[in-house]
Amino acid sequence: MAGPTTAPVTGPDTRSETETLARAVGVTRRYGNVLALDDLSLDIRSGELVGLLGPNGAGKSTLINLFVGLRRPTSGRVELLGGSPTDPARRLGIGVTPQETGLPPTLRVREVVDFVAAHFPRSVERGALLERFGLSGLERRQIGGLSGGQKRRLAVALAFVGDPRMVFLDEPTTGLDVEARRSLWEAIRHFHTEGGTVVLTSHYLEEVEALAERVVVVGQGRVLADGTTAQIRDITGIRRVTLTSESLPELAGVLSAERDGSRIHLLTTDADALVRDLVRADVPFSGLEIRPTSLEEAFLTITARESPTA
Repeated sequence: MAGPTTAPVTGPDTRSETETLARAVGVTRRYGNVLALDDLSLDIRSGELVGLLGPNGAGKSTLINLFVGLRRPTSGRVELLGGSPTDPARRLGIGVTPQETGLPPTLRVREVVDFVAAHFPRSVERGALLERFGLSGLERRQIGGLSGGQKRRLAVALAFVGDPRMVFLDEPTTGLDVEARRSLWEAIRHFHTEGGTVVLTSHYLEEVEALAERVVVVGQGRVLADGTTAQIRDITGIRRVTLTSESLPELAGVLSAERDGSRIHLLTTDADALVRDLVRADVPFSGLEIRPTSLEEAFLTITARESPTA
């Protein structure tokens, strides 16, 4: 082989008409009696950074496996870069980091990078790639001698080695400490600002909130919500009211209350009415803050609505 050369549940969709790089249309996927995806449709457009959220078993990894050609749908249609995901020529335009990777422990870092790069017509220069992912100076290190965090950063770096148009990252920062996670965020942002398209799953909702421009919530094998981070936060119609007070009376419309020292956090569907009730009750308070729910709070509310036990 020749060596490489170096090189809708929310509001209306306001995204510009751009090229669709990955598409699922009415996709169902079964594993025996288990329905992993249920008539799911989703488009990923060029230049997007999409966070794919869902509880365990929601179908996130199955959807990624369909997009990258590792699985076939039971029914429906999946497209990648204008063709079939099973076409090797289409897959040359993408990079993938699965949830779990197993790299040969006796190979050196440079050997693994060069081996993967050799499968692509163009590749990112090895030194630049390793520097971007905080692996400089480890070229001669055997994989078995890397720390868990270094192995994970290498696995993510390999998704970018082929100078892809699009990358799929399934739980990319699992096992990383805070510093390494934020360093990896910067590498992903760098790829995106240069025009790359990213689809990532993560159980760290602050990671999705920090990176993604578009959030897709999946549950029970279906798309439950799809929109910007702000749209997903607003979909529940819940607001967080935070204030400082010694005590509060019983208040109508309060969904939950939590005290953190002198600060009290209230969740409500009508923040204006709640504040009026506080004033009418002559409750002494200070430091009033009203904001939308966090992405985590919205995610838990959206998925709870679809839970079989909800």
